[in-house]
Amino acid sequence: MHGKIRSIARYPVKGLSPEILPRVALTSGGTLPADRLYAIENGPSGFDPAAPQYFPKQRFLMLMRNERLAALDTHYDEPTHSLTVRLNGSEAARGDLRTAQGRAAIEGFFARYAADELRGPPKVLHAEGHSFSDVAAKVVSIINLGSVAAIETAVGAPVDPLRFRGNLYVEGWPAWREFDLLGQTLTIGPVKLKVVKRIVRCAATNVEPRTGIRDMEIPRTLAQAFGHMDCGVYAEVVAGGTIAAGDAIATPDGSAQRT
Repeated sequence: MHGKIRSIARYPVKGLSPEILPRVALTSGGTLPADRLYAIENGPSGFDPAAPQYFPKQRFLMLMRNERLAALDTHYDEPTHSLTVRLNGSEAARGDLRTAQGRAAIEGFFARYAADELRGPPKVLHAEGHSFSDVAAKVVSIINLGSVAAIETAVGAPVDPLRFRGNLYVEGWPAWREFDLLGQTLTIGPVKLKVVKRIVRCAATNVEPRTGIRDMEIPRTLAQAFGHMDCGVYAEVVAGGTIAAGDAIATPDGSAQRT
């Protein structure tokens, strides 16, 4: 029942490529640094960078509706805030997201690439300290690879864990162990994470994360095979510190029951 972190990922631009990290420093009450730091507005959303608030993901380009995003290979360089977009092996756009010129280069690419799916001009959004997460609370998402393996059995085909766009991918837990941990606090070295919510999966998980092809029915499979549409949990950082791939996860002894 002991788990450990197999890999750590963040998504600097909502809906675009993951960045795999060997280690990360977490702070109390925060997300992974630079996780969903930017988003691409799909038509006017009303987002105000001076007073940032949570908006539902439908206001932005995202995989649930815009699966072609998965066919892009994007790289965010944190020191320079530069985003590089590659398509079919070639560089298609590059821009410093702190500058009007750099944002315009990225926006121009998406205006062409996603023209049929746009409700208005695409716009790169950012606000200091804000994360364009799927939930209003600042959380870290945890994916149990044992649960992904159970889904693979139900589907009858390999399921790339990156379909679930999590932050911490955990190995060593049996399937659905994460649901037993609701309300409990996990310890990873100096870091403490309180598990607060199951993650209901949407149609974004139907998209193969490297090709952009909708080739599975993950939410329907979950409902039919397991009686729910959940995979993974959200956790709040209650004590910060640095964690790394390979770190063990200590879970408290308790009588929490699966719900």
